[in-house]
Amino acid sequence: MAPRLQLEKAVWRWVESVKPEDIGQEHMELAYRISLPACKRGTCRRNCKGNPNCLVGIGEQTWLGEIDENVFHNIDDPNSERREKNTFVGLTNLGATCYVNTFLQVWFHNLELRRSLYQCYNSHAQEHDTESDYEPQSICEHLQYLFALLQNSNRKYIDPSGLVKALGLDTGQQQDAQEFSKLFLSLLEDTLSKQKNPTLQNVIQQQFCGQFFYVTVCNQCGRSSALPSRFYELELNIQGHKNLAGCVTEFLKDEKLDGDNRYFCESCHSKQNATRRIRLHSLPPTLNLQLMRFIFDRQTGHKKKLNTYISFPEQLDMAPFLEVTKDQKCVYELSAVLIHRGISAYSGHYIAHVKDAHTCDWYKFNDEEIERMEGKKLQLGTEEEIAETVKSQTRKPKCSKGYHCSRNAYMLVYKIQEEENLDASKTTVQVPEFLQRLVDQDNHKFEEWCSEMADMRKQSVDKGKAKHEEVKELYELLPARDDKVGDAKRVSQKAGQVLYERYGGGPRLDGSTLCRECVGQRCRVLRLKRQLNEDHKEVSNLVKRTVSCEGYWVGKTSLRSWKQLALEQLEKDEHESKTSNGQSNGKGRDANSSQDCGPELSEGNEEEMKMFNEDLVCSHGGLSILDTERKLVSSEVWTKLRTYFPKAQEFTQDQGPCPQCLTLEQEEKDNEAVSKMMALDQKNQLLNLFHEKNRPILTKWPEVDTDILYVVPLFFVDEWRKFIRRPTKSSPVSNVGNSLLVCTHGGFMFTYDSLINGDTRHIALLWPSEWEVISKLFIVDQPISIHCFKQTTPTGPTTKYTTQPDLCWECREGFLFQQQKDLREYTQATVYIRKIIADKRMIKEVVPELNASSSEAEEEKEEQPKVAGERDPDFSQSEDGAKRLKLSDGNIAEGVASPGTNTNKLSGIRRSTRHRKLRGEKALIVSANQTLKELKIQIMHAFSVAPFDQHLSIDGKSLTDDSATLGSLGVIPESIISLKADEPIAGFAAMDDVYQVGMPEEGFKGTGLLGH
Repeated sequence: MAPRLQLEKAVWRWVESVKPEDIGQEHMELAYRISLPACKRGTCRRNCKGNPNCLVGIGEQTWLGEIDENVFHNIDDPNSERREKNTFVGLTNLGATCYVNTFLQVWFHNLELRRSLYQCYNSHAQEHDTESDYEPQSICEHLQYLFALLQNSNRKYIDPSGLVKALGLDTGQQQDAQEFSKLFLSLLEDTLSKQKNPTLQNVIQQQFCGQFFYVTVCNQCGRSSALPSRFYELELNIQGHKNLAGCVTEFLKDEKLDGDNRYFCESCHSKQNATRRIRLHSLPPTLNLQLMRFIFDRQTGHKKKLNTYISFPEQLDMAPFLEVTKDQKCVYELSAVLIHRGISAYSGHYIAHVKDAHTCDWYKFNDEEIERMEGKKLQLGTEEEIAETVKSQTRKPKCSKGYHCSRNAYMLVYKIQEEENLDASKTTVQVPEFLQRLVDQDNHKFEEWCSEMADMRKQSVDKGKAKHEEVKELYELLPARDDKVGDAKRVSQKAGQVLYERYGGGPRLDGSTLCRECVGQRCRVLRLKRQLNEDHKEVSNLVKRTVSCEGYWVGKTSLRSWKQLALEQLEKDEHESKTSNGQSNGKGRDANSSQDCGPELSEGNEEEMKMFNEDLVCSHGGLSILDTERKLVSSEVWTKLRTYFPKAQEFTQDQGPCPQCLTLEQEEKDNEAVSKMMALDQKNQLLNLFHEKNRPILTKWPEVDTDILYVVPLFFVDEWRKFIRRPTKSSPVSNVGNSLLVCTHGGFMFTYDSLINGDTRHIALLWPSEWEVISKLFIVDQPISIHCFKQTTPTGPTTKYTTQPDLCWECREGFLFQQQKDLREYTQATVYIRKIIADKRMIKEVVPELNASSSEAEEEKEEQPKVAGERDPDFSQSEDGAKRLKLSDGNIAEGVASPGTNTNKLSGIRRSTRHRKLRGEKALIVSANQTLKELKIQIMHAFSVAPFDQHLSIDGKSLTDDSATLGSLGVIPESIISLKADEPIAGFAAMDDVYQVGMPEEGFKGTGLLGH
């Protein structure tokens, strides 16, 4: 089939010779492309939208090709949850419980421990009815059931939430794995000690407990004393060591006791210098070696991880480290390596490499995922890093045969080496019958779930296949033996009947519904588009001639861009005729023209045109009074323009401008003249007030010859000055508005002292002569004045100041209380942090920061007229439009002079009260209820200074209580806080640790591991 554009031109070629009124049936069939041949399958790569008879590429390949059953459902295969043969069962990570999962897997692979746990008496499980779910009661019961599921469950992984909940662990917080190991074994030992079976009471001690002696030798007399001690694991320092033997050697090395740490010798009866060391006496069958990777950093005050490489052997001979080796097995084999992935002590992931006692194969246990570790060279304790920000400074050292090297291993588990011809019963553990019954119950539930999921998948697939056959059958009926033609297809009457019966819809369209009106409209549009260029040239020539007879008004903007507007309108009409859905039949071509957006005009920066001649129409629908924006054209030009814009508004030469606009224009001129006269008169009468000359100053009063001053709101003076400067742009002021300065009881809100100390930013002071003028020019709702009385007392002459009306003490106290409350209960306020440099001076720069939030120079320009609806910054506005003075002293002026004081202020310029940020200073958004520690975290992000290196102060007062709120510490909005920083800590890992610490560590406080 020919390309779409070529086909479009071919089917409408007849419009060049046929007028809209001469359209016949053959033209309509050509326009609707009824006679185009149908495409055959395989000939088109995609559907031919221009051919209604092309039924290729409408989705049939999905239904006629091979069936993919997965497209008929969104249910995962339940068998993906099934345990594979000869594999182990995983444990679900409940959020941050990977450290628990690794130890459970290690203990599960301790066959002696598992065998002993199975022998524990459990009446609850033995008497359980399998018709209900089994819920273990004690820690032993939980561990029994969990181990039985790990051994014989059909599931790929099981949920340990029962045990975790019984222990009271927080699943969202990662805890210290080494501490968990110690506490859990201690809890398990205590639980087993209460068993009636004596062989079970000491299982933990028999498996994990060894003994060493603290041997102290007096340097004076040589007396030796030994103190026995049991251990369940050896905690080995790895700092400064490269291999496990070095760590054990340091653990056993001599310690000198001298100075304040001297030893009291019972033979010498006094404190003497001595030597102390640890001597290993006996070792357990399972030897746990804790590598102290997580240590307390005294410099930072937090834990950190040592990413030191340590090599360790697969076979460990402990004989060189034992005091007595007779009758003891000293050779151990590596059975598990516990690993922490990540560089921080407060985050990361725990996994375990564990050796299967039966096959001697190694497996990686990573929560739900378990995989066998294979390869020519087994690398235990090696895992890829998580979120490592810096490359390791040290290369991984080479390891000898039989040795492994790791920077992430934090615990090594060794088991005593057994004889080669070991009895098979020792490498296998049978699940007791009462536990197997519970496992079978869980397996039965799992199989039921798998069967249910498989049935749901099968039902979805069966429905999909039935739908597939239905569509396939219908597609065979489609071929036949709008101008929405590109979106329509012709099908046979039989296929159409089937579609309407099965799916509904409408209306039914056949050969009798071809629209003659749409075809005629399209024909007209195409003919006009071909004629547009010629008409444009002709109109351009005609408008240059002088109009000698009847003429018509045309907007100059419309006339300059009429070709572009016409082209857009024709393209819009063409698009509507193509996509007509029956809504535009019978409507004119300009019916929706107001929705079009015209392009930018080629000449000047005129507004975008939407309709032709709309630039002539005023808001009342008449001819615009702006005669410079219109042009008179001849009737011949207008006739041609009307052909393209039949809906355009017509204005004849004799038609006059809109009378309403003329009246409004005259009224505006008269009002401007009156406003100018009024402004000039008021300015002449209050010249000093306007220019801010010779203003009253409270600190110098009453040195002048008057004992009374009058008060008006500063807002009134500002608005009045704006009117005087721009009488034609601003509204005249009619009311003084002194009610802003009085309370609801009619009392004044300010005292003489408060005005001296900064409240003058709310008011302006007037001389009596100025008040007399203002009383005549404006409405005075409430006179307010300040009076000065001189009195003679025994101590000398004094001056007393009063106000009229009197001060309302009740409202004044409420105002002050609210003011202090606002300073203590703020949200989203700004404070400034200034860093102090080494010589104890605060960083000060004359030039403000270049990245300030807004230009302060703009603030100091001459004020612009207030836009309608704009709110004044010093006043709050209620819904009724009345203004009230803001009860806030957030920006108290530094001087005591009134705003009218002439302090090098030019007319119309005000001083900015915004805080000027200095270079090196940063603004932070804070709230009164946030703690000082939270502020320190913000400062850390802004200045890269850790919280423990920060020393904060405000007005010389140190801020030290990290748990106190900013409001209680006296930090108010716009406060400047000084920051003195200690030397920064080294290493990105330490900074990462600080980021992770949000709350104080509580460890396992409140959990079942501590008996709670």
